Amino acid sequence: MAGTWKDSFLSPIIGSLNGSKALLNRLCADLEPWQIVLYTGGTTLAVVYIKGFLFQDDSTLTERTKREFFRWLKKVPMVQRKIAEEMGKVNSSIEETFNKTITGDYLVKLPQKGLSDVELMEELCRYKNMANNNWKNGHVSGTVYYGDEKLAEIMAKTFGMFAWSNPLHSDVFPDVRKMDAEVVRMCCNIFNGDENACGALTSGGTESILLAMLAYRNLARERGIKIPEIIAPVTAHAAFDKAASFFHMKITHIPIDEKTRMVDVRAMRRAINRKTCVLVASAPQFPHGIIDPVEAVAKLGFEYGIPVHVDSCLGGFLLPFMEKAGFPIPPFDFRVPGVTSISADTHKYGFTPKGSSVILYRNKDLRAKQFFVQTNWPGGIYASPTIAGSRAGTSVAACWATMVYFGEDGYVESTRKIISTTRYIVQKLRLIKGIFIFGEPLVSVVAIGSNDFNVYRLFNGLVEKGWNLNALQFPSSLHLCVTMLHTQQGVADEFVNDVEECVREIMKNPSADCGGAGALYGMAQSIPDRSIVNEIARAFIDASYTTDKPAICSSKHQANGDTHKVSS
Repeated sequence: MAGTWKDSFLSPIIGSLNGSKALLNRLCADLEPWQIVLYTGGTTLAVVYIKGFLFQDDSTLTERTKREFFRWLKKVPMVQRKIAEEMGKVNSSIEETFNKTITGDYLVKLPQKGLSDVELMEELCRYKNMANNNWKNGHVSGTVYYGDEKLAEIMAKTFGMFAWSNPLHSDVFPDVRKMDAEVVRMCCNIFNGDENACGALTSGGTESILLAMLAYRNLARERGIKIPEIIAPVTAHAAFDKAASFFHMKITHIPIDEKTRMVDVRAMRRAINRKTCVLVASAPQFPHGIIDPVEAVAKLGFEYGIPVHVDSCLGGFLLPFMEKAGFPIPPFDFRVPGVTSISADTHKYGFTPKGSSVILYRNKDLRAKQFFVQTNWPGGIYASPTIAGSRAGTSVAACWATMVYFGEDGYVESTRKIISTTRYIVQKLRLIKGIFIFGEPLVSVVAIGSNDFNVYRLFNGLVEKGWNLNALQFPSSLHLCVTMLHTQQGVADEFVNDVEECVREIMKNPSADCGGAGALYGMAQSIPDRSIVNEIARAFIDASYTTDKPAICSSKHQANGDTHKVSS
């Protein structure tokens, strides 16, 4: 009985295999052995390539298809020559722009004899005089967030006191270790964390975001996810893309509501899958200064058991004080169930010197996922909480000193001035015909667009009037990030008046072409092959390290060292 059952079950299978074997034999009857091997190997390689192309986890099929198309297109000799020609022009133009404000030749070798302290100070002053000081009169977007001379003096003294300290050696420098811990604890308190909240002081917002994404990647890998996925608004900071690139993760960008400029939470829900390791919300986002619906995103994360990171790098030292300054905003911090981490820059509206930020977690288990520990190194057990090993104790001390110098009352007052100025500017700009404000900016960024003309023409006009603003893309726009320097008497009105004057001139011929720097932004935005834009950006970075410039040589550099001379 058993044999009959097996025969009835296996007979169709065996028959099918025999039929397939006979078919393959007929197909290969006229082929030589080398051909069979070649075709088999070629088919296998093709299948492996197609499988890898179709089922990569780190980018979408559309992105890969577009990237592959342009990769092959650029192999065409005529296309290669054209790209090389245009990139040569771009490289020269960028280097020329960098060198316009440079005086003296570049030092390319150590001077044979070091400068005296007096000579050194003279040289430092010459270098300092190359800087554009427009930021002092409030003509620069963001960049310098306070600029007070008294605070600068305090920072100079602080740097001098802790110049040689290093938090890595906490046994040698218990002073900066204590300051480090206190900065983190004060920030946990600012963002309404409980006694379990914790964090780390980092070198800036990018490192804070990188560490948070590293922690969530490691957490996901413990669950067996090989390539974890970040789900973030399309307006989230580029540091999330950097994290995905650095840590072999996938990032999915979620569209925003065109009117509110907030992330589309329903689209975020649809994007969630078994590989999702973190949801991201911005408070506020950089391009338009809009606060994402943190509560809705956190609720989504809580529902699916997915961590939620709130990026408050830009507004981290404004939002926590807004309510006390008289500007209520929706909850965004650890009071919101589901929020598991927050990044905030002390070196922006915390007014500390550049080079400090915090990454905060709801508990120590999450923070531990960002740590690096090597237990088998011959040099001993190596462990570090952040990306850096050695860190400048001066940054820790300066951060601590600034926060203690301002105190809560100081931050509430600075918040009141900055938010009041921002809303005044928004109110006035909305009266100007021909432009509009993106969304409802509740914090410190005012983004401007236009349906009537190329908004980069406004960007050019304001540059000519001495303003240094941020040009944005997708969609074309520009923004002003308001700082304490813009709260100076008359600066806000000057900006509004200059915008109004530029718009009035532009509206005389709204369809005119855009030139200058605005044309470059428009061109970059319109290039379908983003790898070319990537090359332009790389050229910009390369040019920032150039030491090629024909110039009159500094006498001291000539006497004491070598300079790099290039004929005109």
